[in-house]
Amino acid sequence: MSAVGILVNPRSGSDVRRLLTSAGSSTIEDKISILRRLIHGAAEAGAEHLVLTRDPFSITRRATENLQLSIKVDMLDLPLHHTERDSVDAAWAMRDAGCGVVVSLGGDGTNRALALGWPDVPLIPLSTGTNNAFPFHVEPTVAGVAAGLIATGAVDLFSHSQQAKVVAVEVRGVDGEGDADIALIDAIAVDDPYVGSLELFDPETMMIGVLTRAEPSAIGFSGLAGTVLPCAPGEERGVALEFTPPSRNPPRLVRAALAPGWFATVGLARSEYLELDVPVEVAGPCLLAFDGERSRRLHSGQTALLRVVRGGPQVIDVGSVVHSGARTGKFEIGVGELGP
Repeated sequence: MSAVGILVNPRSGSDVRRLLTSAGSSTIEDKISILRRLIHGAAEAGAEHLVLTRDPFSITRRATENLQLSIKVDMLDLPLHHTERDSVDAAWAMRDAGCGVVVSLGGDGTNRALALGWPDVPLIPLSTGTNNAFPFHVEPTVAGVAAGLIATGAVDLFSHSQQAKVVAVEVRGVDGEGDADIALIDAIAVDDPYVGSLELFDPETMMIGVLTRAEPSAIGFSGLAGTVLPCAPGEERGVALEFTPPSRNPPRLVRAALAPGWFATVGLARSEYLELDVPVEVAGPCLLAFDGERSRRLHSGQTALLRVVRGGPQVIDVGSVVHSGARTGKFEIGVGELGP
């Protein structure tokens, strides 16, 4: 019987961008509550084994103590680096531990790091981050039930999930030949000096964007692209954008919410659908931002090839899983099973 892995990013939903926008917060107590509900749902669906990682705020320890459930809990004692490497390492360890499904608590960046460690991870991504185009909002109790049904084999994984598209990134040139990376939602080239900055994106510095999905109802670059070229997660294509600073009288101006409660005017020189595996070349010098995080610098003489491919996490449809369980009687109790 497969284990249910649970990855908690303790810092999701609490970064400095909340000083600049109207984004909501996700506190430590919020995450403990989510985790407890998730575990109870998984146990109710028959899960017998949980795999979690320790964290500096003791979220997983506090959520699992005094559970009063007959479920085995393994805490992976991994070194903490306080970077995305923690999520990457956790993904590796959960795969090695035989997890049949992983539930993540975080935002786009958390899930990207998870996919770096385990590219095709069977995943239920729960939103506790900032922009959150990739994870979704669902009651954790129900998400736990779905995870338990998948982990125990009561419901088939591949009948109720879809492999996500990713932007595959290949860097070429001096000091970067063959380097690879991914983005789950968007890879954006910007003329910005600071790697790792969490400041809001300035429309004057945006250069090129490649997106796996473009949804008008989303926040961030996915929402921006969705206002001009909607593209759903299930479509076998992506979207490419070429930006122009609004101050230079671009052929097209778009008003979009780039962060919760924060709108900006963005200039577009070109927008087009991008077929799978067709490369878009970006030349340095510039910064590449993946899923909202400024991640790496392209130096002069370096280029990056950005391709949308279907090679990411196996994202589980929680509603579909639970409906399947209901149709096949997984929630019925046999006569006498409640005891005297």
